[in-house]
Amino acid sequence: MTDVPPPDASLPDPAAASAAPAPVDPDRLRQEAAEFRTIFERVRTEVGRVMVGQTEVIEAVLTALFAGGNVLLEGVPGLGKTELVKALSKALDLDFKRIQFTPDLMPADIVGTQVMSADEHGQYRFEFRQGPIFTQLLLADEINRASPKTQSALLETMQEGSVTTSGTRYVLEQPFFVMATQNPLEQEGTYPLPEAQLDRFLFKVNVPLPDRAELNEIVGRTILKQPIDPEQVLDSAAILRHRKTLANVVVTDAVRDYAVRLVLATHPGTGVAGGDSGEAVSRYVKAGASPRAAQSLIKAARVRALAEGRPHAAFEDVAHFAPAVLQHRVLLNYDGQADDVSVPELIGDLTKQLPERAA
Repeated sequence: MTDVPPPDASLPDPAAASAAPAPVDPDRLRQEAAEFRTIFERVRTEVGRVMVGQTEVIEAVLTALFAGGNVLLEGVPGLGKTELVKALSKALDLDFKRIQFTPDLMPADIVGTQVMSADEHGQYRFEFRQGPIFTQLLLADEINRASPKTQSALLETMQEGSVTTSGTRYVLEQPFFVMATQNPLEQEGTYPLPEAQLDRFLFKVNVPLPDRAELNEIVGRTILKQPIDPEQVLDSAAILRHRKTLANVVVTDAVRDYAVRLVLATHPGTGVAGGDSGEAVSRYVKAGASPRAAQSLIKAARVRALAEGRPHAAFEDVAHFAPAVLQHRVLLNYDGQADDVSVPELIGDLTKQLPERAA
């Protein structure tokens, strides 16, 4: 198998890779945290100039992007999900492409395909034509309308940032971010996302309908045709630099253990969660979250800590994003589905009743 790096990709230095990591200067880390807080707020403000309301959605999408994860948005059509990704691409100076998933979409339509072409000497050869997945911000619109075979074309890309076709592995330009959408109401002609793919999404975020004031603002902007273009705040190099800062955010043993216990509490029979929430898990949950969920909780907590100017993650950082991290990783049993149990509310109860420190 051949690895094809992206254009102008720098190769790692073997000596640097084997060297021990340099100790982190606390004062420098506090300074970087303050800088990240300013940058995060600027990007959120610029995107908010385009998106009316949806502050929690914007925060979750930005958090996932800086953490190097992907987001699954669930909401009815017309809530501005495409405009959100367009605004991000402009504010962050990233390439953007959109794929409309349909039942007849094939994996080659996403990844690309080999085509035969002739050179100036009349010699025929196969040439790889890149698909729309070769971008930085990818909007996978109504992803559950495509077949599982087509959905699986995103698995490697979402996890490793690469595409393998015809024995050749192509590394995508970083940062790479997938924002997929699905309609929670219209289920006819759709294919549920497999658990393995759901686990590749850092967050699942429910996009609410706008309220009266927000809807008035949306209609006024679109009817009066007053387009707003966000200003560029960051570029690819700056985003990758901030991602390196995340690795230095302090996560104490107690905070890490809280994230681990929170994931274990979603599994029936573990006995980690007590009280009403523990009984609800035992009664309604078929399978809990995966170990990747614990990693995702720590990643999200680190971004939130920096976004608030803190060089260390806290218990509330883990709890804040717990519903977004865990809701798509927890499977309800028959009783849970029959009683229409809300998984986000179940996760919220767990965060309230689970003690921050183990006894």
